Amino acid sequence: MIIGIPSEIKTGEKRVAMSPANVQSLTDKSVKVLIQSDAGNAAGYPDNEYLAAGATITGDRAEVFTSADIVLQVQSFGSNNENSADDLAMIRQGQLIIGMMDPLASPQAALDVAGKGATAIALELVPRISRAQSMDVLSSMATLAGYKAVLMGASASPRIFPLLMTAAGTLQPARVLIMGVGVAGLQACATAKRLGAVVEAYDVRPAAREQILSVGAKPVELDLDTGESEGAGGYAKAQGEDFLQRQRELMTAVVAEQDIIITTAAIPGAKSPILVTEDMVVAMKPGSVIVDLAAERGGNCDLTEQGQTIVAHGVTIIGPENVPSELPYHASQMYGKNMETLLALILSDNGELELDFDDEIVAVCNDLANRGIRVIVAGLDMDFKGNPFGPMPALMPTAEYVTKVHAVCPRTGNLANYSFRKSQSDALVLLGETQEYEPLSRAAFYKARLKEKLRTLDVKEPEEISPNNK
Repeated sequence: MIIGIPSEIKTGEKRVAMSPANVQSLTDKSVKVLIQSDAGNAAGYPDNEYLAAGATITGDRAEVFTSADIVLQVQSFGSNNENSADDLAMIRQGQLIIGMMDPLASPQAALDVAGKGATAIALELVPRISRAQSMDVLSSMATLAGYKAVLMGASASPRIFPLLMTAAGTLQPARVLIMGVGVAGLQACATAKRLGAVVEAYDVRPAAREQILSVGAKPVELDLDTGESEGAGGYAKAQGEDFLQRQRELMTAVVAEQDIIITTAAIPGAKSPILVTEDMVVAMKPGSVIVDLAAERGGNCDLTEQGQTIVAHGVTIIGPENVPSELPYHASQMYGKNMETLLALILSDNGELELDFDDEIVAVCNDLANRGIRVIVAGLDMDFKGNPFGPMPALMPTAEYVTKVHAVCPRTGNLANYSFRKSQSDALVLLGETQEYEPLSRAAFYKARLKEKLRTLDVKEPEEISPNNK
C-alpha cells in the first residue's frame, strides 16, 4: 500500500494533508508514504521531519499521483477548481482520492473523478455522529477560523478588547457580537471573552442558548418563532423571507451597539444568508469592524467583498478567504488527525484497504451505470440504486438515471440538485427549496419534478419512476 501526499497548489493554501506525526502512524503499519518535497514547508513541517517519520520524499509531483494507491489532499478536485486539471489527468482507475472536494458547490468534479475510474471520499460529507467526531474536518477547521476571526477583528479595530483602569482614565471594553453560533461561532465567543471583550451572540436555534452561556457570552434573544429552526445534525434550517426580514429589523438595534461583529453563517453548496444589511452597517459606530467568515459563499453582510477588506459608511468590512490556512501548523495537525482516523477505519492492521460497505460512515454508491465506477461518500443514507443503508425509504430511481447525480449531503440526506432530504416532520423537501411535500405525494413529485431536473442534465427519462424500477 502506497499513500501519496502531494503539495497543495491552490493559491494561498499553506496546509498539508498530514503532519509528520500522522505519517508516523502509517509507516508503523508498514504503509509506504510518498510525499512531494516541500509539501509541508509552508505549514512548518520540513522534509527532514517527514523522513524521520519514515516517509519517502520525491521532487516529482507526477510520481506521487502515478505511484500512490491512495492520494491525500487538503483541497482536492472540486475544492480546488483553480489549477487542478493537470492532477486530474494523472489519476488512474482504481485509485482512491481523499480530501475536501466541496461536492455540493462543485458537483462536476465528482463526475470528473468518477469518469477516470477512480474513487473519491469527500471529507465534508462525514456525518455528525459521535464515532466520526475525530474525522470531522469541518469542525476542526471551523474551530481555527473562529479563533482567527477574533484576532482579525481585534487587529482592525481602533479599540482594545479588555476593560482597563489606568492613571489616564478608564478604558471601556469592546463590545463583540457573534452571529451564528456553530463551531466557529462558539470558538469566536470564547476567544473574544478571553481577550476581555463584552461578548454577545445570536443564533436562530433555541438550543444554542445554553451553548452560548457555556463559553461566557450573553445570548441575544429576539421576539421570533424559532421552534422549527433546527434541522438534521444540529444545523440551522433555512428560513423563509418573512422570518429573515423580521429578524433583520430586530437585529438592527443590537448591531448598532457593537464594536466588532463576526458572522459565521455559511451553508454548504449554497449562498450564505444575509444577516447584516447595508442599513445595519449605516447604523453602526464609526470605526466598527465586521469579519465575515462566510465571504467565500457570498457573505453574511450585504457589502462584503470576497478576499477584500473595505471601508463602507465608516465601518471596516473584512471578507477573508480560507481562514484556516492562515494557521497552517495547527490546521495541518488537526486535518492530519482527521485523515489519520479515517484511514484507521478503512485500512487493516496490515495497512491494506478494507472498505466496510455496511459502515454508516463509509457507504458505497455501487456501479454507476454498470460502468464499474464507484463513488464512495461518507454517511450516505442509501445507494444510487435505492437500496437503503439507513431509515430512509428506498425512493431513488435506477442506476441508469443517476449517472448525473452530483453529490450527497449526509447531514440532511439530500442528493444534490434534484433529490430529497428527510425533514423533522418526515416530509420530503427538494434541495434548495423550502416547500415541503407530504410523504403521500412522493410519486407525483418524482414524475413532475425529478424528470424536469433530469432533462436539464440531458439524462434520458425513464418510462416510469418508482421505488421498484431497478
